Amino acid sequence: MMANKMKFRQKYRRGILSFYLFLIFSALILAFVPQKAQTNSNGELVYVIPVENAVEKGLYAFLDRSITEAEDNNASLIILEIHTPGGAVDAATDIGKRIRDSETPIVAFIHTDALSAGAYIALNADEIYMTSNGRMGAATVITGDGNAADDKSTSAWLAAMRTAAEHNNRNVEYALAMADKEIDLPDVDAPKGKLLTLTADQALSVGYAEGIADSRAQLISQLGFENAAVEVMEVSFAEKLARFITHPVVVPILLSIGSLGLVLELYSPGFGIPGIMGASALVLFFFGHMVAGLAGMESLILFVAGIVLILLEFVVPGGILGFIGLGAIIASMFFATDDIGHMAISLLIALGITMVVSIILFKVFGKRMRILRKIVLSDSTNTESGYISNVSRVELLGAEGFALTTLRPSGTALINNERIDVVTEGGYIEKNKKIVVVKTEGTRIVVREAVES
Repeated sequence: MMANKMKFRQKYRRGILSFYLFLIFSALILAFVPQKAQTNSNGELVYVIPVENAVEKGLYAFLDRSITEAEDNNASLIILEIHTPGGAVDAATDIGKRIRDSETPIVAFIHTDALSAGAYIALNADEIYMTSNGRMGAATVITGDGNAADDKSTSAWLAAMRTAAEHNNRNVEYALAMADKEIDLPDVDAPKGKLLTLTADQALSVGYAEGIADSRAQLISQLGFENAAVEVMEVSFAEKLARFITHPVVVPILLSIGSLGLVLELYSPGFGIPGIMGASALVLFFFGHMVAGLAGMESLILFVAGIVLILLEFVVPGGILGFIGLGAIIASMFFATDDIGHMAISLLIALGITMVVSIILFKVFGKRMRILRKIVLSDSTNTESGYISNVSRVELLGAEGFALTTLRPSGTALINNERIDVVTEGGYIEKNKKIVVVKTEGTRIVVREAVES
């Protein structure tokens, strides 16, 4: 009966894991199913692509897919609806290059905010339109911890802003003032010491916007495509998941869950909840980075090879296979990212969390949690349990006898008609002197010279 229950539980756990993997890979397949957009009778087609939330590699993957689909369907125009506070510089530069490389006309429609990396993306478009309350600018470079970037990074970013402005013959000074507060532009309320952020009216006056439109329909009408078919792109579930997974805060969390789950699973029978959690976290990590275009199949193959080598270590002892497997797993993580520094920090955080949580679970909950019973030693070989480490001669305490040899300070004595090895408290006792046992420590018998009555 118990065997049947165990088999059922194992099948149930495997079923849950298979279901999770099925959902993940189904989403991956659906994310890249090609679609054919419908055009109007005149053959005009306008693609609207939202550029929202933080700029990161997941957004680049979505924009690349959307622009490619628009090009494949011979779209007449692409509109980027921008509302973003900014984000990663490397992702923004990739997006900017993708926009410039497209032969389809692209219009940036700033629907409220195009700040920091968002301003750079807008500058790469062929034309810029803004809502009446739109803003564009404040494009200084900051590091992941919120501090100003070093001179090298700032210089590279200023060059990128200059290139984006020159691409469409815009005044370079305004683009540079968005990223460098040392530039003095009092005519647009950006004196020295303040980054430039253009309002819609200011952008229009300095040539950084071609017009103002308060809705998508109004913009399309102004551009002369009021009769065109409109295709609005949406971020797929897989792409939303990828954007979330590749977030700098989420990466170390996933790695921590993955490593901790697998460590606990190594010491639990069958394949249970820790293993499912750990495997799911690592599958999500690679899935998100592959959808975002950061990882290829080589990183996943390297990771699987590392797991196989570690498992072989249990069959072929020696440590070499396990060491190589661990190295392969770590290498696969670095192959799955374009930010080596952040990945190194994430791995260190995951390692630290795994060690701390493992110690807490093993020490505090080891006796209560079934999955930890194989790790934590709960039995002890104490005297109360009937275990004796050596023979104790406590019955000799206070017994008298004679020194058979000179004790200097050790020697042999006759106590209760038994020859026993003894030691004095440190003094010298001559042969045949009367002695008394004053202490027993296991097999160590301590004596002193008896006072003659």
